[in-house]
Amino acid sequence: MVKVAKRIQKIREGVDATKLYGLTEAVSLVKERAVAKFDETIEVAMNLGVDPRHADQMVRGVVNLPNGTGRDVRVAVFARGAKADEAKAAGADIVGAEDLLEIVQGGKIDFDRCIATPDLMPLVGRLGKVLGPRGLMPNPKVGTVTMDVTAAVKASKGGAVEFRVEKAGIIHAGVGKASFDAKALEENIRAFADAVVKAKPAGAKGNYVKRVAISSTQGPGVKIDPNTINAA
Repeated sequence: MVKVAKRIQKIREGVDATKLYGLTEAVSLVKERAVAKFDETIEVAMNLGVDPRHADQMVRGVVNLPNGTGRDVRVAVFARGAKADEAKAAGADIVGAEDLLEIVQGGKIDFDRCIATPDLMPLVGRLGKVLGPRGLMPNPKVGTVTMDVTAAVKASKGGAVEFRVEKAGIIHAGVGKASFDAKALEENIRAFADAVVKAKPAGAKGNYVKRVAISSTQGPGVKIDPNTINAA
């Protein structure tokens, strides 16, 4: 326990918890402190001035990060016939209909993103209690209920990130890896923040983006001045 405490204390050195850093400096601080033996994920968290308990203040969307996420995203597609073949050709990891339904109902969810053609949504709807809490339920608003399964699969594999505000008004997502160069991370963070700002709901009043911070998997959080990423 002493060694862990010392390690945490060391990586926190040089980070002022009360200061708002510019995006470039914040990324540099986070990268320097991502010293784990694995390639840590860089995550951004945004505290928004919304109350998602009200329907007109829900924030949800999807963004294609320009430099990808650095993750190997496993994609499942509910489709039949030609669309199933199309999904497989596009690189989907799991494709099926009733057979895939049974697999998921059995508790095996070996995928990170779920796509469905519109005609199979009545079938997929039965999995709402299983997929919903995990954020995997296909939704036309984020492009995961579509007839264009090729584009959806490629987007998912290439860096598409879904976001949805949580009860406390916080949105967070992985936007890359510590191994990414600083410029790539900055571009991804700006793209993510821009998408969240564009998704501002009609019911949001006052200051929309309250706080922004980034961190690595095992590193400290670094607060960012929203003005340096054009998030307002």
